Amino acid sequence: MADLNTRLPENAPGAYYITNECIDCDMCRETAPTVFKRHDDIGFSIAFHQPGTDDERLKADEALAGCPVEAIGNNGAA
Repeated sequence: MADLNTRLPENAPGAYYITNECIDCDMCRETAPTVFKRHDDIGFSIAFHQPGTDDERLKADEALAGCPVEAIGNNGAA
């Protein structure tokens, strides 16, 4: 499970986030490209947009479940 204490500050405010455990594997960006993107300055993915539709939430949850290093979190914030 992703540790909220290691949430990258570059994430958009909201429930979904990526931590500094990210290995830049591209899985989240492939799965939910409207939520996650690569932040070139830090070399990791970030949640640049919080899901606004059911489809985006489903894809973000799929990315969270599939992250090989559990670097994606959802703290339930609105």
